[in-house]
Amino acid sequence: MDEALRRAALDYHRYPKPGKLTIEATKRMVNQRDLALAYSPGVAVPCMEIAADPSKALDYTARGNLVAVISNGTAVLGLGAIGALASKPVMEGKAVLFKKFADIDVFDIEVDTTDPEKFIEAVALLEPTFGGINLEDIKAPECFAIEAALKARMKIPVFHDDQHGTAIVVAAAVRNALVLQGRELSEVRLVTSGAGAAALACVDLLVSMGLQIENVTLTDKDGVIHSGREGMLPNMARYARQTDARTLPEVLPGAQVFLGLSAPGVLKPEWLPLLADSPLIFALANPEPEIRPEIAREIRPDAIIATGRSDYPNQVNNVLCFPFIFRGALDVGATQINEAMKVAAAEAIAALARVPADDSVAQAYAGRRLAFSPEYIIPTPFDPRLIGEIAPAVARAAMESGVATRELDLDEYKRTLSNLNTRSAQLMLPMFQAARGAGRRVAYGEGEDDRVLRAVQDALGEGMVRPTLIARRRILEQKLPELGLQFKLDQDVDVIDPETDHEILGALVEAYRAIAARKGVPAAEVLRHVYRRPTVTAAMLLRTGRVDAALVGGNSEYWGQIEHVLRIIDRSPGSSRVYALSGLILDAGALFLTDTHMVPDPTPEQLAELTVLAADAVRGFGLDPRVALLSHSNFGSSHSPSARKMRAAAKLVHKVAPELLVDGEMHADAALSQALRDKLVPDARFEGAANLLVMPNLDAANITLTALSASSSSPTIGPMLLGLSQPIHVLTPSVTARGILNLTSIAVNACAPA
Repeated sequence: MDEALRRAALDYHRYPKPGKLTIEATKRMVNQRDLALAYSPGVAVPCMEIAADPSKALDYTARGNLVAVISNGTAVLGLGAIGALASKPVMEGKAVLFKKFADIDVFDIEVDTTDPEKFIEAVALLEPTFGGINLEDIKAPECFAIEAALKARMKIPVFHDDQHGTAIVVAAAVRNALVLQGRELSEVRLVTSGAGAAALACVDLLVSMGLQIENVTLTDKDGVIHSGREGMLPNMARYARQTDARTLPEVLPGAQVFLGLSAPGVLKPEWLPLLADSPLIFALANPEPEIRPEIAREIRPDAIIATGRSDYPNQVNNVLCFPFIFRGALDVGATQINEAMKVAAAEAIAALARVPADDSVAQAYAGRRLAFSPEYIIPTPFDPRLIGEIAPAVARAAMESGVATRELDLDEYKRTLSNLNTRSAQLMLPMFQAARGAGRRVAYGEGEDDRVLRAVQDALGEGMVRPTLIARRRILEQKLPELGLQFKLDQDVDVIDPETDHEILGALVEAYRAIAARKGVPAAEVLRHVYRRPTVTAAMLLRTGRVDAALVGGNSEYWGQIEHVLRIIDRSPGSSRVYALSGLILDAGALFLTDTHMVPDPTPEQLAELTVLAADAVRGFGLDPRVALLSHSNFGSSHSPSARKMRAAAKLVHKVAPELLVDGEMHADAALSQALRDKLVPDARFEGAANLLVMPNLDAANITLTALSASSSSPTIGPMLLGLSQPIHVLTPSVTARGILNLTSIAVNACAPA
């Protein structure tokens, strides 16, 4: 790790507030009555209810959605026995994943002891606080005894993710790879490299799913696990074979599955021909696998290959399962996570990869082939369908196996979970995934801005773009080390320097001169605009095909930058105006508003055009647009000019886009409340809350956007310009580095196909 990355990692964890977690109140605390209800004397009431009936804790406290991530830091991935305190950043990271993917709250707890008995006692005493326990980074063989003892003592789920999370995803991947090959699990022979906690858990789960014990051969750093070896734990001894073989290459001949959970480079290229036809090669050591996929593929093109890395297909990643297993277990009040629940999770993950992606997923992952194949045997970690498939499967298994304390309507439960797909954790990440590997050239007008530079670093890390910065090299050379950024000028990013790059800028001047005279720009100003107005420079790079998309502005008044853009970038065919769409990521889901920045008082025809354009943009996020045309009037209750305008716009939209789920004119509360809408009209054109609000004028849209953003601390997406022939967006002065990264992914996904 170089110094720049080290510094960036430290800054990430330190600023703007140390750590990755905070605690947020779920109830208001604004007056004396709130205080009386939250604490003394009101708090005595739920306390007495729980004392009389302990199950009431799920009704009156956060216990039912609270998991402890607990470690003693004796086996931290890639770092070893660094101790309890040093493991805390990892445990906070795990907590963030729980929250982001499954909306589960977490306290991370680091227990400062290597004594298993003391650790067991400390954790067991915490049972009243939590709905579940996720054990993490505890070394073998102690982890086996710790988990077994805690499962025996505690009446809540206890899950060692290093073992079982890995096992579940591996089992799903093996299941699907064998489906592709027409093989049964009971028919194959499996050889491991590694016999630690994760490897044993993988083999145990596969055996419970049909793998024959006699078809398993374990190896570790000391060689083959054979019946003559001394000091084996029972879970290892069950796989000890009567054999004279003592090394990995001696047991590889004819094996259909190689399962590596050991160390880099363990599987030598010259051994690959020993494997059976069409083998499964799971090289899961991280960050460096037992064998690189490109090497394995060169020698064994018939193999199906998986790793633990995100830069290769078929990533075996625990995040595919652990948030959703706990989600299902918590929601049925499971007393444990048993074998049936693990198998159910594995089968649900496997089944999801075999089902063709629906429209929302296909749109969210535009440009990537999400079809069941040797390169896609398990879903991507950011597949928004995971929670709606895995958690209900786990909940069903818990109920059927008798460990659930609550019954759920599983159909309704699945629908409820699917609504989480539009929360902040899910909305932008699929857009990032779709943008990865596209290699699009994106120009950044304000290339010296700290926010832009940080966003560019993140975009490079995501593999989204080939950035072009409009900036002075001498300033960048000074800033990059100061900001702890690690990309290299003219290697990772291109730079257009107004002080030195006269050949490129000269060509842009001539191209701009050809259009400027008819766009109100005096001839004497052309040179100054190209050299001193980075918005003009970036837009001209886009117009002349030197880049594929552009982000400009952010340091000056929005409308001034818009004027430059509109002089240079043509409207798309059929668009009469250019509009702006903005989004908010609220707790209830994504909400888009338009027109927030461009047209002050649109006509009915413009509103109809805007609605169709905005709905298309919302589809790009993998969402089905549900559109409400807003007014002070509810379905004809007023005949004011504004209400008549919105009614006319609704009729036009129904005519030009009859398939679009759009209704209006209506109040904002009716747009967001199905129950209220049902009272007002019996035949509303969409169900649930609207996710796209079309406002009667710019004032209404912008005021609503800023009020909601400020009152909810909601991240804002955009504004996104609609109706232009090429992807370019103007940044507002309040934009953050994250906002620039979001717009980068949006711009990349809007580029014309290569």
